[in-house]
Amino acid sequence: MHAEPREQASALEQAASAFVELRPRLFGIAYRMLGSAAEAEDVLQEVWLSWQNTDRATIKNPPAFLALITTRLSINVAQSARARREAYIGPWLPEPIDTSLDPAVGAERGEALEIAFLLLLERLTPTERAAYILREAFVYPYPQIADILRLSPANARQLVSRARKHLNAVRREPIDKIEHRRLLKVFLAAAQTGNVAALEDLFTADVVSSSDGGGTRGSARFPLLGSTRVAKFIAACAQKYWPGGDITWVEANGRAGVLVPRNRTDDVAFLTIEGSPQGIHHVMWIVNPAKLDAFERSRSKEHQRG
Repeated sequence: MHAEPREQASALEQAASAFVELRPRLFGIAYRMLGSAAEAEDVLQEVWLSWQNTDRATIKNPPAFLALITTRLSINVAQSARARREAYIGPWLPEPIDTSLDPAVGAERGEALEIAFLLLLERLTPTERAAYILREAFVYPYPQIADILRLSPANARQLVSRARKHLNAVRREPIDKIEHRRLLKVFLAAAQTGNVAALEDLFTADVVSSSDGGGTRGSARFPLLGSTRVAKFIAACAQKYWPGGDITWVEANGRAGVLVPRNRTDDVAFLTIEGSPQGIHHVMWIVNPAKLDAFERSRSKEHQRG
């Protein structure tokens, strides 16, 4: 009489164990697809519910099944997110996550994780994005990608190739983590002193400054373009951000970033850059409280794990 509940409990424990083991990879897929840790967590909640309600005895390959569900749900969310992003007030930037203890977030490769690269992925259709992420970050074989996306293997291969060409056409030559951190450090020194000439020397001619505030008071509604304009804007912020507070260095999405104080209050902004051998071509600020809170939660999770 009591064997069946025990068997059910044991089966659920096995299901939970399999899900927990695969969770970093599943999160990595969903996060790269959506550029939002909060949305990725919502997807994983749905995946877990689906996994609980599945006849798991019929599933021969649980990792493949969970990756399939995660990717398809992420595509659905990405399709609806596009409309929400169009209605977003001001520039939209991906939500940063702390990667100090897990630089690749469950991936076999670190591809498609940097904030600026996640932003480039938004140029792809959700299906192209999924194909690219599964192949380039997680090294899934083309037949499995085809099964997940309901395509032939040849079409899956074409989709990845098209996505790769599209991204390579717009992506600047990257710099490594050490050079990125050095460039950010030099930028901060010039920004803190309001040195317009030094900032201009660091920037490419077409540099962009994007401030993601989600409509919060005091955040820029439009990106700033051009080295002189961006340098003057950064210099004008010298009194607003830097005096009287300590800068906190963090690792976000595999690259260095900083949390900087605002107006001598407890409020902070997240700041990072994207650079190439030619200089800094994108300055990215996140002041949206929801995204900053999510980043702090990801930091606390990493520190707990450490």
